[in-house]
Amino acid sequence: MSARLDSNGGEPGGGRTGASGTARAGPSGRDRPGDRLGDRPGDRPRPRGRALVTGASTGIGEEIARELARRGWSLVITARSEERLASLAAELRSEHGVQVGVIAGDLTQAGMPARLEEATEGSGVPIDLLVNNAGFGQYGEFLESDLDRELAMIQLNVTAVTELTKRFARPMAERGRGRILNVASTAAFQPGPLMSVYYATKAYVVSFSEALRQELRAHGVTVTTLCPGPTSSEFQSRARMEESPLFNRMSVPSSATVARYGVDATLAGRGIAVQGLMNRILATLTRFAPRSILPGIVRRIQEKRG
Repeated sequence: MSARLDSNGGEPGGGRTGASGTARAGPSGRDRPGDRLGDRPGDRPRPRGRALVTGASTGIGEEIARELARRGWSLVITARSEERLASLAAELRSEHGVQVGVIAGDLTQAGMPARLEEATEGSGVPIDLLVNNAGFGQYGEFLESDLDRELAMIQLNVTAVTELTKRFARPMAERGRGRILNVASTAAFQPGPLMSVYYATKAYVVSFSEALRQELRAHGVTVTTLCPGPTSSEFQSRARMEESPLFNRMSVPSSATVARYGVDATLAGRGIAVQGLMNRILATLTRFAPRSILPGIVRRIQEKRG
């Protein structure tokens, strides 16, 4: 990670950035109920705070960054691909007039959360909204799947989420305000044969986030857990799920639709946010189904068919 953000979100006296990773960001501000994009046609949105979005180079994370920029949030975006991040940052600055910092790095590497904290909070650039979106899955029989990939998945989906939340929740609590959006999945609500590790990591995110929401309430910090179902993004190709009925026999929402729902839920201070009516129904039904039959049902849904 080569980026450093100063107290103005960029190089002293500097302006926009290129692929080097530094960016100029505006002053932090609280979200105000009456401050809505489009109140006065032609006006640029007023700054509403600064958000750090992980996994922002593609899919739901990229669309969350777009949605927040549209609403006037300054951004720090991070993912592995610096080229993609730089392109997105240039687009958001041009279209929405917001300030965007770019920090490229790999959250499967143990030191990355600390470096993100140092480049932001540690350098006088406070984060008002943390979006823990980065994550990936793996499809296949557990006995045949790649162990190193699964350990990296746990590092990203569980360990990095926990560490980032710890590092950024503390200064939020000290300031008496802040928002955290943890992206989980409807996979969290039942065991998932053929994606056993992924489903387990998302169950952790939901349980962790619900407990943390109760703890942080007294400190003025909200915790929202976004639980999308199957979504049109690069997730399925990375997880090697192109042939799964979850994706090739079902109509799935776009990443933009899911992102908009998640941002709405976060700014409203909601807890668990399951996107889509059918997903909400199915998530509720799993509470009443005998636990012993759920793995078999999920396997039949996910199993590839010739």
